[in-house]
Amino acid sequence: MSRDHVQSAERPAGSAEAPFLELLARGASADAYEQPVLVARAEGRPAERIAALEQAKLVALRVRSELEGRRRREAELSALFETAHDLAGLRDLDAVLQAIVQRARSLLGTDVAYLSLNDPARGDTYMRVTEGSVAARFQQLRLGMGEGLGGLVAQTARPYVTDDYFQDERFQHTRAIDNGVRDEGLVAILGVPLMLGHHVIGVLFAADRRARVFEREQIALLGSFAALAAAAIDTANLLTETRSALAGLERANEIIRDRSGVIERASDVHDRLAELVLRGGGVHDVAAAVAEVLDGKVEFTDAAATPTEALETSRAEGHAVRHRDDWIAAVAAGGELLGALVLHGHPGLDPVDQRTLERAAMVTSLLLLARRSAAEAEQRVRGELLDDLLDARDRDPRLLRERASRLHADLDATHVVLAARLDAAAADADQEADARRRLWSAASHLAATRHGLAAARDGGTVLLLPLKPGDTATALARRTARHLGTAVHEAVTVGASGPVENLAAHPDTVAAAYEEGRRCLDALGLLGRSGDGAAAEDFGFLGLLLAGDRDITGFVDRTIGQVVTYDERRGTDLLRTLDEYFACGMSPARTKDALHVHVNTVAQRLERVGRLLGDDWQSPARTLEIQLALRLHRLSARAQH
Repeated sequence: MSRDHVQSAERPAGSAEAPFLELLARGASADAYEQPVLVARAEGRPAERIAALEQAKLVALRVRSELEGRRRREAELSALFETAHDLAGLRDLDAVLQAIVQRARSLLGTDVAYLSLNDPARGDTYMRVTEGSVAARFQQLRLGMGEGLGGLVAQTARPYVTDDYFQDERFQHTRAIDNGVRDEGLVAILGVPLMLGHHVIGVLFAADRRARVFEREQIALLGSFAALAAAAIDTANLLTETRSALAGLERANEIIRDRSGVIERASDVHDRLAELVLRGGGVHDVAAAVAEVLDGKVEFTDAAATPTEALETSRAEGHAVRHRDDWIAAVAAGGELLGALVLHGHPGLDPVDQRTLERAAMVTSLLLLARRSAAEAEQRVRGELLDDLLDARDRDPRLLRERASRLHADLDATHVVLAARLDAAAADADQEADARRRLWSAASHLAATRHGLAAARDGGTVLLLPLKPGDTATALARRTARHLGTAVHEAVTVGASGPVENLAAHPDTVAAAYEEGRRCLDALGLLGRSGDGAAAEDFGFLGLLLAGDRDITGFVDRTIGQVVTYDERRGTDLLRTLDEYFACGMSPARTKDALHVHVNTVAQRLERVGRLLGDDWQSPARTLEIQLALRLHRLSARAQH
């Protein structure tokens, strides 16, 4: 047993975090975090001390995981920026491609990484660079077009991944390719296309000799390296074309001087961009640097504010395109359109300056991805805290306050719990999942700017927002509905709880308030108020039933319980008949048309209702209660499903 662990176990219960802080400070492995707990148990420490150590261990492991994630993202961005810097000062294409493959293998943690290029003259593709390969036959592979996983990537111009190469039937297997892959011992393979415009010129691969699932972030990272490799090849081709022109043209000296000046200017701007990004500059700083070099006005615009046709053409071709007197370069990453860099008032643009604008768009996409990764990490932490409050798993007020304070939230302030849901039906499961992600992202951003919390839950989103003095839950719900609807470009309905206080000491009140907000949300849907926001206070008598722990079931049972029981036992349709009867203005003739039955059938059913509910069931007071009970019955039935 180490001296540090013994000393840590002997500390008083109030310093349970100390041994774990020491482990964090020296970057210990995850296994080491069990040692202080094991030491305390071995020495027979009190249960309270062991419980405190267990809690501190969980928090420390969570912090360690977050720190490791940030270090990993920093390493990825640093490698991408270093590669972009290498590209800006391109001297040896093979060296740049080798560096790209090496960094891709290192950051993705794979056994092998390799890059293949198409050979138009021979009509096949060949291995250009490999890293981590040990099989000579694999390194010398030449593949016919359309063969193997690389052929599938080249045909579709999309990334593909296989968990088990030899069991995957999506692509054409050949003996030569399979023998090479078998010699190398590869199992899991990820391939992303190298694109010049809309043409695939090769494929960048990362592979493991064991089964492995590649995450979406890893696929996007390899795609970024592929974009840099394609840019290196494009730049090398440009240099080759320039050198060929020197040999065949009398005006070679004049051309080379002109082009050298432009290329040096492009190299200078790439160096400046790389330095700017590494210093922590923003998107608008990149635009300002490019504007200075190109001697024009450059701005970053959202996709919605950019001419659609020009933007789509730029994304499809991978080049800046001219639109009237402007040039537009799409800012995209992993197939997602993030916006555009627009150079205003520059109709005549040198090809190298055009590429400078395109490279700036690439750097901008890397910046946006980095900022998004940081924002998503904070959103997950906010969601975890709100999940703990909703599930009442962490009841230590001090720990809850500390976690909230790190997120600039104050659990001692008055809050409102809001349940938000999209109203439009999605065409398929993928679109529905995408719509929910957009709602969660918009809600998380709103919570971060308002010092609140947000989490995805029950097919929608739940928010915990502070209530300012003089504000009301209703006004907050309506503002939230408008804000989220504008952000996701769809109608968003929001139900709010009444104000809740002292959440750190009584976290179970958050769960109760969330249920109240959900009941208001369902009530808005039943009342046809989609896209609106409301709290229980807005519903009058219905609101008294929706709020808190009101006896809704008892009210429904007392009012129409005999009809509900009769339908359940006899398989009749009295409840639906009552709904349509009131909807048709209590007209039997219109009711029979709505139900598609004979008027005598309606009369018989209403007579049965009268025997069950009493002769005065159609009096104004009774009809109001019955209609309310019918709506509440539908509401409770929906909540159960």
